[in-house]
Amino acid sequence: MEDPNCPVMKKEAMSYSFYDFNNALQQRNEYVEDRLKDGSPVVAISFDGGILLLTLKREQRKVFEVYDRLMMGALGKQSDIESLRIAAIETAHKEGFERSPDDVSIQRLVGFSLSPAVKKIYNDQSTIPLTFRAIFAEMGLKAENDHLFVLGYDGEFKTSAGAAVAAGTVYAEQQAMDFLKEAKIENREDALRAALTAWGIGRARLSAKKESDEEEFSPLADRSENPMPSNSDDPVVALKEAFKDGLVVEAGVLERRTSRESKFRLLTTKDMAGVLADY
Repeated sequence: MEDPNCPVMKKEAMSYSFYDFNNALQQRNEYVEDRLKDGSPVVAISFDGGILLLTLKREQRKVFEVYDRLMMGALGKQSDIESLRIAAIETAHKEGFERSPDDVSIQRLVGFSLSPAVKKIYNDQSTIPLTFRAIFAEMGLKAENDHLFVLGYDGEFKTSAGAAVAAGTVYAEQQAMDFLKEAKIENREDALRAALTAWGIGRARLSAKKESDEEEFSPLADRSENPMPSNSDDPVVALKEAFKDGLVVEAGVLERRTSRESKFRLLTTKDMAGVLADY
């Protein structure tokens, strides 16, 4: 009879378990990415007057204030986005109360609190992984002091300077970021125009090789939140299709020079009228 305590048997069991673990993670990745693919991208742009965070939505909000000088926006499953929002707000306010408001930063919030918690859920094979990609923004005294973090469903995050995009695929994010790197942005109106174009790129260019409509649109996705994939890689066409499909722009700003106590506010239709008139 084989001894289960034999070192060789233990090594084989560990090897099998490790392979099985990696296999399970791959399946979890496919599960989440399939549901994120048709989500509405989120775009953040830093400019002289503050930071703009923009997306398109149907009903539920996607852009939120987290703390003084901090905001977030996300695509994905609405309940998971709400859980992330609550966790971010509670963590930030606890940090501000126990330490100091000046100690509340994106680095501490995302890097030390949210990322480890999300990663723990992702690695736990007994739970359903969270379905989201989120952008967190922190406004500094000057545009060069702004911080942008993109947090994924696996707990991994990356920092970005000047602009950030969270989209349904990595390729879509890269395409949108390539555009933003070349965009000339001097004020909020420029930021709005650039963010809308970047959204259109992120929505229309999901992959290098265009897939069929049947492959591109996941029947498992939440249609109440996600727009239909565009039939064109033209960002203007993608935007017009989204507006025709009933989506509306939601944009929040952190204003660097406001006299209001709260530096965050959602832009109104009137604020965006001049830019949206082009569509």
